[in-house]
Amino acid sequence: MTEQQTIDIARLPVMGEAAQQSYPTATLYVVATPIGNVTDITLRALHLLALADVVACEDTRKTGALLQRFGLNKQTIAAHMHNEREVAEKIVERLQSGQRVALVSDAGTPAVSDPGARIVDAVRAAGLNVMPLPGPSAAITALSASGLVNDRFHFVGFLPAKSKQRETALAELARETSTLVIYEAPHRIVECVEGLLASFEPTRQVVFARELSKLFEEVHRCPLGEALAWVKADQHRERGEFVVLVEGATLQTDAQDAEAERILQILLTECSVKQAANLAAQITGRKKNALYERALQIKGE
Repeated sequence: MTEQQTIDIARLPVMGEAAQQSYPTATLYVVATPIGNVTDITLRALHLLALADVVACEDTRKTGALLQRFGLNKQTIAAHMHNEREVAEKIVERLQSGQRVALVSDAGTPAVSDPGARIVDAVRAAGLNVMPLPGPSAAITALSASGLVNDRFHFVGFLPAKSKQRETALAELARETSTLVIYEAPHRIVECVEGLLASFEPTRQVVFARELSKLFEEVHRCPLGEALAWVKADQHRERGEFVVLVEGATLQTDAQDAEAERILQILLTECSVKQAANLAAQITGRKKNALYERALQIKGE
């Protein structure tokens, strides 16, 4: 972009509209911040951050550095998962005194797999105003580039770190027909894919959105059966934050469901839960983990 183009953008009428927005006092502002590219911040977010009396954030150093890049020098207070309840009380007190408080996370939209929900809940419980300022979200960004044609999605967030708990969570999601949106840390991406392979059909489409809006952004789509090989083909692919999208399950007919249930019921009269699930999976083609969970429910009924 040339210097003249930059000047022309600064003169656009819309730039002045940011300063004409209404930002009432005694309000908590939930502010989305960039997930990678710093220029993705909105004009409203910048103007509000300049007006705020204090910025509540996960990491005061990270947010302080972000604010400095926009020429802002603001007071910050730590509001992370370990002190959220305590800091909520302090924020309520500030709001009751008439301050504007901006709530941000390290990246993206607060309270979406990030701290913030308890603070918002406390502020609302106190009868005070909460105003969201929309902006970057890794989940929505990944969905927009996935090409998965489904008008519904199920936001999973982070799966459990422990293998058994992760296995149970995925078994419960195996029949979900909405597109699944999963957040995953780089050091667990291989375990995540292995878990998906154990619970879902290998023909399902999966999308890996890595390092969104950053220099080494990568969005890759493939059948789940090819996913593990793709991740392991390049050591750099086990770096950076991931959004993993999984195609929803195909709707099963009532007849197919009833037949699987009938077979499982018969097998449970002669076999253990594990054996019944294994045999039923072989007979019906349904996923073993889902049948195992259903077998446990039948035994408990």
